[in-house]
Amino acid sequence: MTDQLHLSRRQFVRYASAGAASAFLGGCAAPPTQSTPPPSDTKPKSRRRGYSPARTDLIDRDAFSRLADAAMDAATADHTFVSLEDRAGGTTRFAANEIVADDQSRQQTLSVQVAFGQQSGNAATTNLSDEAVRDAVRRAEELAKASPEDPEYLPPLPPQRYAVLPTLRMQTTAAGPERRLAEAQRAIELCQAEGLEAAGRVSTVVRAVGLAANTGLFAYEQRGRAKFSLTAAGEDSTGAVRSANRSIDDLGVVARTRVAIETAKRAADPREIPAGRYTVILAPSAVAGLLGPLLRAADARTYHADSNPYAGRLGERIIDQRLTLQNRPDHPALLGNGFDQQGLPSDSHTWIERGVLKRLDYDRFTAKERGVQPSYRPDAVHLSGEGTAGETVEDLIASVERGILVSDLCDVRFVNGTGLALSGMTCNGTFLVEDGQVATGLIDFRWHESPLRAFNRVVAFTAPIEAAGDYGKMLLPAMTIRDFEFTNVART
Repeated sequence: MTDQLHLSRRQFVRYASAGAASAFLGGCAAPPTQSTPPPSDTKPKSRRRGYSPARTDLIDRDAFSRLADAAMDAATADHTFVSLEDRAGGTTRFAANEIVADDQSRQQTLSVQVAFGQQSGNAATTNLSDEAVRDAVRRAEELAKASPEDPEYLPPLPPQRYAVLPTLRMQTTAAGPERRLAEAQRAIELCQAEGLEAAGRVSTVVRAVGLAANTGLFAYEQRGRAKFSLTAAGEDSTGAVRSANRSIDDLGVVARTRVAIETAKRAADPREIPAGRYTVILAPSAVAGLLGPLLRAADARTYHADSNPYAGRLGERIIDQRLTLQNRPDHPALLGNGFDQQGLPSDSHTWIERGVLKRLDYDRFTAKERGVQPSYRPDAVHLSGEGTAGETVEDLIASVERGILVSDLCDVRFVNGTGLALSGMTCNGTFLVEDGQVATGLIDFRWHESPLRAFNRVVAFTAPIEAAGDYGKMLLPAMTIRDFEFTNVART
């Protein structure tokens, strides 16, 4: 049986290498390769000698096929699963208006999981020579034979069909320390000019990810993203922004820095008002603080064990009927990938439709137990609503007679998992709104709320806006919510 699986795997790789992979996999091939500019004469400082971040040659599809074949040929186990991550990039950090570090790294890791029946073992190597790959297989098999049976072990997936997504942009591939330093310096100079201190980071990373198994599974994708985060701090106030995009050109460092500066300046000399229940305007980042726990609660295993806040509510309305929550890996502004670490293909799907819970998150074992398809976990979250009140947070502010504008929610914690009760603090700009205008900055509050309650008290919302949260970059509306509970003032 094992020899037949190995033969099938080799035939499959030859088929893919011959250019038929798109027909067989429905487009698993990597995006077209583009040329990158040569390295500059001035070599940036790097923690890895010989690594030029301005030119990154990731392990390509054919090279990964050869590595996978070497592992398959060395294996004697019933099942063999090979995964590759080739990662290159760097991060420029700044604080107190100074660049404090620029780290460069390049790491290539090949991991092997093997199984004899229900006994499985794992091993990894950063040496990609044939000898090192064979040694990793040998170590994984020794561990598997010495391990107890795992009743939840499942063989690797069979061949899948993968969508081709624009997961890599060459602007990010070509961006080295000089570009990151320039972006960081722009943010610093803007903050300095306003008498504020800047702290944050600019990072770029490109990756080649490959999966292969002796079941015929094969997936390969090159991915990249750039990130920018900034906190602009005054004596008694802060403003913060975060951004993530495929291309470093789309980070919008200058525009976002100006938003952080304006927030910090408006929040200066904050007042204190009593805690209690208020109408709130939650910026998209604050909405993300509530949405992450709402998504994590859709866990099928705990749902069927009746230890879940959604127990018995699949197919019922759980939030405002105007709201729909989707995963949209095809959305150009989001950062969805073509497959996950198991090889499950991404798909556009709806978790909550017009307030109704439509989908649970099934791991492969629970899915097999229940006779359903396993879930691709959200990586391109899109929350939208019918009947938006505007495009910006300012549109919501204008409609509120008296309330509190919350820029972000921090230190979010579970208080009661069954009821999905959360607690935390407001941060990075909390404001009193009166007569449709921001009146003054406020001292931050501690709060206690459940997203199941809050998202059923929605007064108005905007079109989706970029936000960052537990599920990475998301598109979420800003929201006006009534009777949001602030428990006490968070005095320092």
